[in-house]
Amino acid sequence: MIRVALLALLVPILTAQTPSKALAPTEEATIQRFRAHARPRGVAPRAPLTSEERNTIRRFRAAKPSVVYISAFLPNPDPKGPPKLPTGSGTGFVWDEWGHIVTNRHVISAEVDGKLFADVTEVEITLANGKTYKGRVIGKSFAYDIAVIQAFAPLEDMRPIPLGQRSNLQVGQTVLAIGNPFGLDHSLSKGVISALGREISTGYNTRTTNSIQTDAAINPGNSGGPLLDTSGRLIGMNTAIVATRSEGSVGVGFALPVDTLNNIVPRLIGKGQIETIHMGFTTLSPFEAERAFGIKQGLVVTGVDEGTPAARAGFRPLQVDKTGKLIAMGDILLAYRGEPLTSAGQFKALLEVLAMVETDQPAEQVVFDVLREGQVIKVVLDLRKPAGDKPSKVPLDSI
Repeated sequence: MIRVALLALLVPILTAQTPSKALAPTEEATIQRFRAHARPRGVAPRAPLTSEERNTIRRFRAAKPSVVYISAFLPNPDPKGPPKLPTGSGTGFVWDEWGHIVTNRHVISAEVDGKLFADVTEVEITLANGKTYKGRVIGKSFAYDIAVIQAFAPLEDMRPIPLGQRSNLQVGQTVLAIGNPFGLDHSLSKGVISALGREISTGYNTRTTNSIQTDAAINPGNSGGPLLDTSGRLIGMNTAIVATRSEGSVGVGFALPVDTLNNIVPRLIGKGQIETIHMGFTTLSPFEAERAFGIKQGLVVTGVDEGTPAARAGFRPLQVDKTGKLIAMGDILLAYRGEPLTSAGQFKALLEVLAMVETDQPAEQVVFDVLREGQVIKVVLDLRKPAGDKPSKVPLDSI
């Protein structure tokens, strides 16, 4: 052990005593001699692409014209600034030959100070050919995080992706994800189906079942993009990832299954929303309620339609004078069916789930926890129409 230690000490000493200048001429000569060989290198022959690679290339090229880049904007309240303020971007894909684009609802949402402020109505759609067109949001689902946009683009450029189905998917099969991660348009990633039948949260305390888990790289900006099988069929819409603060995406992504899209999207195209039970009242958003009245919890009732379940149950709207000054606070809805209410969007999402699940057996009564004059009471809404009632048109902004 002592001998080894001494050698270790002697090596740097001997090296330090070696004159470095003596090597300099030899090194310089070597450098100059090898400079003479400066020329481009020859290209090595490439082996033929595998059948799997050729198929991936073919499927990407076929699907690329159907994938679009979505830019969302809100009007700028400052007259001195630009007319529009960008709020975000994401991916979408052509649903049909009539210019309908499908994406995630959260792609078209705008946030202020970290809080959901509004969903935009106008967007810009950039096609794979680089041309940009105006688009308008015509339908959205809070519960399923789906939005439909009408693109005002030439119909000959609208190339829908063929549809697959969830029932014949298998764990381990190859999938392709196309999207615009971090604004890098038309990026392709490849992976496998990691699991089927996952439940994922899509916001507003609602969950979707039968979602697809994949290890294909999905990052911010991929939202709303298509997930394809190796036949080039649409099998899902990339929606969510598992991420950590330190590492970001960790390779676990989720897609809404195509069967859910094929159920929800036609409803949104036809009606603008999933038709739900009309209870007959309107509310303030939490953002507006906190700004106007300092109320941070629940939904403030602002209006009640005559002859509706809300009117029959005695819901009380807030009252203001002509100047907007509060005269009397209305009912504040704290919970619906025992579920705490945090936003109007969440409430609409709960109603959407109720409508989808209970289409064959509609609910007859629902119970709210209501804050009224400082006390929490339960209010029951009877959803059954009184005998002789005629069907009425339901405004889209009324619950």
